[in-house]
Amino acid sequence: MDPKEADPIALLKSKREAAKKADQSVKEKRQNQGQLLARERIEKLVDAGSFFELDRFALHRCHQFDMQKRLADGDGVITGQAKIDGRPIYLFAHDGTFLGGALGEVFAKKVCKIMDLALQAGCPVIGLNESGGARIQEGVNSLAGYADIFYRNVNSSGVIPQISVIMGACAGGAVYSPAVTDFTIMVAQQSYMFITGPDVVRTVTGEEISFEELGGAHIHNEKSGVAQLSAASEEEALKLVRKLLSYLPSNNLEKPPATPAHLARVPKNITELDNFIPVDPVKPYDMHGVIERIFDSGEFFEIAPSFAANLICGFARLEGQVVAVIANQPLVLAGTLDINASIKGARFLRFCDAFNIPVVTFVDVPGYLPGKQQEHGGIIRHGAKLLYAYCEATVPKLTVIVRKAYGGAFDVMGSKNVGGDFNFAWPTAEIAVMGVEGAVNLLYKKELKENQSRLKEIASQYRSGIANPYVAAQSGYIDDVIVPSETRHALLSALLAQTNKRLTRAPRKHGNIPL
Repeated sequence: MDPKEADPIALLKSKREAAKKADQSVKEKRQNQGQLLARERIEKLVDAGSFFELDRFALHRCHQFDMQKRLADGDGVITGQAKIDGRPIYLFAHDGTFLGGALGEVFAKKVCKIMDLALQAGCPVIGLNESGGARIQEGVNSLAGYADIFYRNVNSSGVIPQISVIMGACAGGAVYSPAVTDFTIMVAQQSYMFITGPDVVRTVTGEEISFEELGGAHIHNEKSGVAQLSAASEEEALKLVRKLLSYLPSNNLEKPPATPAHLARVPKNITELDNFIPVDPVKPYDMHGVIERIFDSGEFFEIAPSFAANLICGFARLEGQVVAVIANQPLVLAGTLDINASIKGARFLRFCDAFNIPVVTFVDVPGYLPGKQQEHGGIIRHGAKLLYAYCEATVPKLTVIVRKAYGGAFDVMGSKNVGGDFNFAWPTAEIAVMGVEGAVNLLYKKELKENQSRLKEIASQYRSGIANPYVAAQSGYIDDVIVPSETRHALLSALLAQTNKRLTRAPRKHGNIPL
């Protein structure tokens, strides 16, 4: 008899070690590819020594296609509970070295178990994904397993944060769960997401395309908007997860984690805001410069920086309190709202509303992007998503009109009439139905036809008589016109005043956002 079998504890320890042990050749191959093993990924993500594994001895029950000869403790996924910065989280990590991380019945049950535990405990769920999709050998059991996971993703949405990290190639069902989660992070030149891979695309359509061009990190971060963050390496991706979690509450019943107010550092260059906006109303500037001169230490954690860059979204802190920032970016498409920006802003805003994160909006928007492509693409429907999200949100909503606020875009971007709690404007603000020159050319068409030289004079009169912020302030649509360098103080005062905001809505099952 093996001495270990006579000692139950020794037997248990040997089994644990066997479950952890990776084939040396596999480990070397992963290292050469710059990839970590699933357990290594977990170790680098969570607080040291905090990981508590569940179902480490689970095995699949499939007897077809010689599957009984292919067994691995855990069945291709590692699941458990851990801590990040001392806060409990649940997580799973696909093991891409076993059957390509393909999902089977037991694999799915393990993931569902930790998702259920996370939901009832009010803890975030993090998925480290590397999977070829459903395990073909297990047929309908694999498909049902994915549906079980999707169902839990949806039930958890808006209740606990869900974060997906794509660590390798993910295909088929393996991409739908990340798509339903709140944030997706990809690793450049290493992670891929697609419904069908290049081989299937070639067979069906005849199109030759690489993994990278079909579903690489740059595609989903810059073009499709499927992913919100990109990292140069696995280690950097895992650091992004920790950073992101530092701004998020553990569940929808908590407020986001605050840092001590006495540690908050006022940006040294805050006074530069008074001369930051160009005198020329059509000259662009970088809205990041405004954001960095207002919030604590000038720090800003941007979400989806490469997708729809004409709208900036991200997290910051104000005297230690987490806030969400949504801002037009004059450097890209003049800050106009287009289809992608509307979708990006609406989804981010709805996340923040679900998790009690106040929203600060900086407005410099000449309107919605015109053109046949936008109209045919559904800008009316997609643009309405952002409008819906602002109207729906019940968290404190603070708005600062920095420069232009024209047309329907003025309404959408956190105006008083869509529920803005405090609305401020800088002296440089222009609030009107349309741009000054366009309005003047319509209103004074006859006069200008006779004397075009009067355009500048009439435009100046229109700007001072109609488009300036004091007109809006007289009607109560602006709560105050402030000196730009006073913005931090004004926002902080407004935020403190709205800390215990309560808003009761008519009972309903749910609204019908224009998807």
